[in-house]
Amino acid sequence: MEKAFKLEFNNKKVGSLFLNNCGISQTEPLHSFGPASKPHFLIHYVFSGKGIFRFREKEYHLEKGYGFLIEPDELAFYQADEKDPWSYLWVGFGGSEAESCLRNMGLSGNHPIFSCRASNELYDVVRDMMEHNTVGLSNELRRNGLLGVFLSIIADSESVATKEDTDKDKGNAYVSKAIDYIQNNYYNPIKVTDVADYVCVNRSYLYTLFENVLGMSPQQFLTTFRITKARELLESTDYPIESIALTCGYSDAQVFTKAFHQLKGVTPSAYRKESRKESSPEKLLEVEKLIAELIK
Repeated sequence: MEKAFKLEFNNKKVGSLFLNNCGISQTEPLHSFGPASKPHFLIHYVFSGKGIFRFREKEYHLEKGYGFLIEPDELAFYQADEKDPWSYLWVGFGGSEAESCLRNMGLSGNHPIFSCRASNELYDVVRDMMEHNTVGLSNELRRNGLLGVFLSIIADSESVATKEDTDKDKGNAYVSKAIDYIQNNYYNPIKVTDVADYVCVNRSYLYTLFENVLGMSPQQFLTTFRITKARELLESTDYPIESIALTCGYSDAQVFTKAFHQLKGVTPSAYRKESRKESSPEKLLEVEKLIAELIK
């Protein structure tokens, strides 16, 4: 048996983040769920007792202060302890930004576990969601806003995870965010410090993440990406070298030429002449493949 108070909300399933359901439960010994799946993201947080959670062929033993994520349409199983059954709260949610939000928090199917000391805050948020349960725009806006608060409390928790792959997951999320920024801003005169500021980490930590994840520094990645774009323009256009330099984020054509020569072994002008002679798409495909591997 399970003593549960739960609510389902018939919101319009559109938007960046929206609440599907929430609840609070006091379970009986060995009460279990699954293996089964849900069509939305689901976060459980344990505020007393203990139990087990099985997901993607891994088993986690959890107690007060820990929580777990279940991703949409994936089988999961969880069960209360026989002697000290857990009490937990949960929220089910979706939205266009739900997955990226969770990834930036360090949560994913590969790392579904987190810890958070703010039990009372999370409990109060879910109670607030449940108290504003009637149909209407104001309550819907409040519940969806509270979902953001719920996630922010977890994101701001002191201890984010209990497994070894936590740092890797978070590192991948930071690097992915940095790469997105570079892809969207390479044509501006950005520096590595700008990338670090956007990701909200210091430059030395960003350097470490890039080395661990990609095997190169942020500056090397930025330069490689810019020079790859420059190669495309050299092969496909008759733009002056100065214009290509500006288009690829270099305010000084000499600096661009030096960077291009260091990476490719020839000047931009020499590369253009050679590419027009040989018309070798294989070379471009080689670099494009490298960039594709780095940014996938």
